[in-house]
Amino acid sequence: MTTPPPTSTRLPTPTRPTTPRRARLADRPAAIALAFLAPALVALLVLRLLPAGIAFVSSLNHTSLLTGETYFVGLRNYATLFTDPTFLQSVRVTLLFSVIVNPLQIAAALALAVLFTRRFAGVRFLRVLVILPIAVPPAVSAAVWSVAYRPDGLLNSLLTVLGLPPQPFLTSPGQALWSLIVLLSWIGVGYWMMFLIAGLQDIPLSLYEAAAIDGASAWRRFWHVTLPLLRRPLAFVLVADTVANFLVFAPVQMLTNGGPEGSTNVTMYDIFTRAYTVGDLSLAQAEVMLLVLLVLAVVVVQFRLLRGKD
Repeated sequence: MTTPPPTSTRLPTPTRPTTPRRARLADRPAAIALAFLAPALVALLVLRLLPAGIAFVSSLNHTSLLTGETYFVGLRNYATLFTDPTFLQSVRVTLLFSVIVNPLQIAAALALAVLFTRRFAGVRFLRVLVILPIAVPPAVSAAVWSVAYRPDGLLNSLLTVLGLPPQPFLTSPGQALWSLIVLLSWIGVGYWMMFLIAGLQDIPLSLYEAAAIDGASAWRRFWHVTLPLLRRPLAFVLVADTVANFLVFAPVQMLTNGGPEGSTNVTMYDIFTRAYTVGDLSLAQAEVMLLVLLVLAVVVVQFRLLRGKD
């Protein structure tokens, strides 16, 4: 008679006792989320909200250039700006610049995104060429284009070869702003194109196949499938591009200094001039506040126009 082998009894794994502190944290997920968000919130407070508060307080004061005394003036700085022709001219230039450059950049970025999501020979190489200006700092791009825009530069040399007269790109009030628009579009189109390509790649191919089976043309597929499903990336690109173009400064400073005849004196450059050339920091801070309000108003209008059903 054989005896059965002894069965091994496995002892239960001892569980780690839950401390009262750990139990309290488990019951409070909001506290854990707040702990993870604390560094970002501190950075937002120190780098964004606190400087904005200081700028607003400074815009309500005035510092005498003769005595150095600072005293409270309330909204007098804002009233001064609204009667200043230089500030009003900078607002007109900024709005005209944004109205032209924003649709131009977004339309070009969308067209290139649709083109480069198709498969054809050399598509990756062409995509790299369009994205390449992003790797170049804006100051370097402005320096390169300043050489191209010179009277004896590359562009006028090409015009001479074509039998056309040379153009005063940066010295003509009618051409200087357009020259800046071309430069900034060269820099920004590839950047915004990347976001739109990511949005296009998220659209299921089955929707295009179903539309093609129903007999929809390429234009109708783009209008009824691509654009509605690309609404969120387009909204982001539109808002981000608007804010970026409202804050353009380096190319203006390097190429035109706000001229000729104030034709490129955008608001950011006007703020710089008031703060560091004229030395009126309080008036410059008031102009910063007005620029922030203008950008917020434009962004709110864009969000309301792009709002739709999901």
